[in-house]
Amino acid sequence: MVYHYAAIGDSLTTGFGAMPGNGFVPVYRRMSEISLRTFVAYTNLGINGLTTAELKKLVKYNPLFRQSLREADIITISIGGNDLIQVAKAGGQSHLPSSVYQKALKESGRHFAGIMGQIHQVKAGAGKPYIIRIVGLYNPYPTLEEASGWVRQFNRQLAQYCSKECGFADIYETFAGHERELLSIDHLHPNGKGYRVIAERLHSMGYGNLHSN
Repeated sequence: MVYHYAAIGDSLTTGFGAMPGNGFVPVYRRMSEISLRTFVAYTNLGINGLTTAELKKLVKYNPLFRQSLREADIITISIGGNDLIQVAKAGGQSHLPSSVYQKALKESGRHFAGIMGQIHQVKAGAGKPYIIRIVGLYNPYPTLEEASGWVRQFNRQLAQYCSKECGFADIYETFAGHERELLSIDHLHPNGKGYRVIAERLHSMGYGNLHSN
């Protein structure tokens, strides 16, 4: 029995900021192999800089994404950080009105709903158990008060998708106050230690009914 793992998302999925093999995807895959006691083949479809709108298009129209998701027993999603970064960059050093964040939050939430809808559509009639794990956001801008509120609200939106198959990995509190220890030199992406924290959080959520196969 071989399990298939499809990882979709942004630079967190690619493992940017860590040495090769130390991103959360390969680490989580190794953990899943130990837990499931079998080989886990994986496809890493992460793209640096990806936004929720762009990922929605890929899961809707890209044949490779759709095929990988269709075959996957395990799916991880990391997305939303770049939506926040774009808003923060647009504001520069100035404080943006909360309406700007609210608009971005609403749009990214709508795009994320589209992503989940497409995945469920692809998996309809799959005929075999599968799990989806959503990676929550940490705040890469701890000094920006608006950013932490935005991240928390975005995470609340993601957590609403929890179900028998789907789990939400909340990493916000783990990273808060430990940015120097868990982020790489760009102060934006996790380092190897930070990615391990994400993998451990995913692993701790278990593997649903894959075990009973």
